[in-house]
Order: sequence, then structure tokens, then C-alpha cells
Amino acid sequence: MRPTAELSDVTTDAYRWGSLALAIATAVILAALAFEHIGGYIPCPLCLQQRYAYYAGIPALFVALALAGEKPRLSGLLFGAVALAFFANAILGAYQAGAEWKFWPGPETCSGEIATPATTGDLLKGLAGTQAIRCDEASWRLFGLSFAGWNVVVSLILMLIGLQAGFAAIRRDE
Repeated sequence: MRPTAELSDVTTDAYRWGSLALAIATAVILAALAFEHIGGYIPCPLCLQQRYAYYAGIPALFVALALAGEKPRLSGLLFGAVALAFFANAILGAYQAGAEWKFWPGPETCSGEIATPATTGDLLKGLAGTQAIRCDEASWRLFGLSFAGWNVVVSLILMLIGLQAGFAAIRRDE
């Protein structure tokens, strides 16, 4: 068994890394929502799917932090699950970024095409409520990366931080 001072240092590492992941994930999803609701950037279906990791990861990180002191192994497993979610999110973002760069086609649901209506009235109703948002065209870029490209970068960083927090929490349990 390790001395108490070492245990608190390891717990502090788990809290530090986990808190950093929680802060970054929260800032990123708030920025995405601000771009949408304040900046007027309408997200495509793939963009909305890339938010799922944040919507699930933020509460999971909070729970993992709460458990880090008393149940470090469970906390470490939660941090690891969050890391896997952000890895999957990075893959999804890379898929969209590749479609934006025309390396491969995006999904058919993101083509911006409207299904063929049965009648002219259906067409007019459909057009009135439809804003075609394409997944294979970047609506914004910074330093050459689109929203999807930046999501890849941030998701990989969050994956690494989540793994670090998970390993720190599990080390505390040894």
C-alpha cells in the first residue's frame, strides 16, 4: 500500500486531468452552440452527430470526477469510456473533413438534395421549411481546418486527456 501523501497526489492527477477534459469539452460544445445560435452557422446532420460525444462525455466526466476519490477503478473506467467516445468522434470528424476536401463522398443524407415530392403542393411545403445544409462543403475554415477538422483535433486531445485521467485514477486504486 502506498503512503497517504502519494495516494492524494495520484487522486489529484486524476482530478486535474479529468477537470481539464471537462473544461475543454464544455467550452467546445458551448462554442459550437454559439456558432449556431449567435453566428448563424446551421449544422449539418454529421455536425449534429459529432456533438453526441460531448453531450454524453460531459456528464460522464462529471460523474468520473465525483467517483475519483472513493471508487477510482470505476472512475478510471468512465474516463476510458469517454476517451473511446472522443476517439470515435475524431473518426466521424475525419470522415466529414475528408468529404469536405472531396477525398471521398459524404453520406447521401448530407447532399442537400430534397426528396421528390408527390405533388406541387408538397414541393412548396417542403421548400418553405427546408434549408439545405451540405456535409461535404465546409461553411467555415480557420488555418485550413473546418469545424469538422477542428473537431478531430480537439477530440483527439480529449481522448488523450481522458486516457491520462483514467490511468491516474486506476493508479490510485493500486
